[in-house]
Amino acid sequence: MASRDVAFWKEAINDEMDSIMSNQTWELVDLPPGSKPIGCKWVFRRKYHTNGMIQTFKARLVAKGFKQRECIDYFDTYAPVARTTSIRILFALASIHNLFVHQMDVKTAFLNRDLNEEVYMEQPEGFVLLGNENKLCKLVKSLYGLKQAPKQWHEKLDHDILSDGFRHNNVDKCLYSKTCDDYMVIMCLYVDDMLILSDDMKGIIEMKKFLSSTFKMKDLGEVDTILSIKVKRNSEGYALNQTHYIEKVVSKFSHLKIKDANTPFDSSIKLEKNDGRSMAQLEYASAIGSLMYAAQCTRADISFVVSKLSRFISNPSVEHWKAIGRVLGYLKNTKELSLQYSKFPTIIEGYSDASWISSVEDNLSTTGWVFTLGGGAVSWGSKKQTCISHSTMEAEFITLAATGKEAEWLRDLMMDIPFTANNVSTVSIHCDSQATLARAYSGVYNGKSRHISIRHEYVRQLIQNGIISISFVRSSGNLEDPFTKPLTRDLVRITSRGMRLKLLK
Repeated sequence: MASRDVAFWKEAINDEMDSIMSNQTWELVDLPPGSKPIGCKWVFRRKYHTNGMIQTFKARLVAKGFKQRECIDYFDTYAPVARTTSIRILFALASIHNLFVHQMDVKTAFLNRDLNEEVYMEQPEGFVLLGNENKLCKLVKSLYGLKQAPKQWHEKLDHDILSDGFRHNNVDKCLYSKTCDDYMVIMCLYVDDMLILSDDMKGIIEMKKFLSSTFKMKDLGEVDTILSIKVKRNSEGYALNQTHYIEKVVSKFSHLKIKDANTPFDSSIKLEKNDGRSMAQLEYASAIGSLMYAAQCTRADISFVVSKLSRFISNPSVEHWKAIGRVLGYLKNTKELSLQYSKFPTIIEGYSDASWISSVEDNLSTTGWVFTLGGGAVSWGSKKQTCISHSTMEAEFITLAATGKEAEWLRDLMMDIPFTANNVSTVSIHCDSQATLARAYSGVYNGKSRHISIRHEYVRQLIQNGIISISFVRSSGNLEDPFTKPLTRDLVRITSRGMRLKLLK
């Protein structure tokens, strides 16, 4: 209130209170005996466009949910959100089928559902009614900050969407689809952010009309930014980048004296467990979280190094911080890279690989996989394996089982999307190990690898059921290399281009 933007903040506060009061979120009552009220606070935030300009001033009245008592003030809290993999697949499909993609946002989403529990809250600062200073707010509807608020909101929206003729996707309950005579429409939900896809603008308009009649909505038009991911449409299809997000992260850790780098990880550096004093552990965890979000959304090329550095989060050393600086330098140097999708190919392809005993301390190997659709990467992973493998073949087979599991999920997701339901074929997985390929198609089990017998049987069943097929690819053509080992500058560029992670034309 003492800042030069006070007029904007006052307007934001009044907008928030108008929404709360018009929604009849609470009623003033005396506190019943034996009950304990929770507090509340104002949270102020500036929302920015991807170009760095201020978009809106946002004020939220937030209940102090950390004071709620389980089984008294709340019970269940879980609420699902769409996987980022699902979001990328939708943009790939939008590129392939030339779909319209629009975006809507729910105003004060968490205020839309009645509470089942009795929760009492202090009156908000600045809005204590004269003559009723000792009264408390009995929450009739959910409020931001409450433990159960996300679950209450999702149940409300889910019920209303399903009642309009939509149905869930079998594997991602935050994807809804509806087929009408002259159009098909899909809605993807991430808390209160909604993507609406359709092959006809009529489907988009009808969906917006329905949502606006049920909730207070903000129509954002054609999709521009979702979850800090900038979306651009071009002649080929859709492209996703996080340039603005990366700039914010680099700026946040500018005290590390970040220098531009051509690779995310220096292969000559051997990172080891720190037995000495921890170096800024909380800030290190924050840095890992920031990098992990970029790796999870669009920057598949840093997945391996982020996975490796996250293993030292409990006790980082100076060397680990230098490696963080190297990743940030690489992101700074390549911040304009976009994950691009086009009309072809229209089928999912996978790549699987492993690095045998990549962790010297515990002799565990590294698993990596990547799937592409519409030419661009839609799903990827880089993880340390949980059991010791006795050979390269065993490490590759453990990876193949994990890749097959992801392929099965992707195939099930695609089979329940209207635009692709009848065109989903066997998912082809490329592997650069002839021994693993032979073992996968062999029905003979000699008992020498008992600890991977379940994985062996699982992969064989996937093949027999026509869910996956496995083919050989030379190591030089395996897009999966950056997920299991550090690469040279040229290989980083080649594999990035293979995943369609490149500069926009």
